Amino acid sequence: MKLLKTLSLLEGSSLILLLLIAVPLKRLMGMPEFVSIIGPIHGILFITFALVLLNARTNGLLDSKQMMMGFIASLIPFGSFVFKAKVLNKMNKNS
Repeated sequence: MKLLKTLSLLEGSSLILLLLIAVPLKRLMGMPEFVSIIGPIHGILFITFALVLLNARTNGLLDSKQMMMGFIASLIPFGSFVFKAKVLNKMNKNS
């Protein structure tokens, strides 16, 4: 579960960096370099997060609803942070 929490924070942070820093720099300042760097990093983190979510579901650590919530949250800015706080952190308290 610790890996999922860490990836949730990393994936969410990379999405925020991409959307709030790299894309505006590319569009407004003509500086595509940041998207070229942050974009692939975010892609790797997103795919890894999705695979770890699927693995957690397969191993019974998450139910199907929680897994889908995590995936949908990863598509929304700040969603991964909310998923971690509302789902993942509560799971440790209940265990």
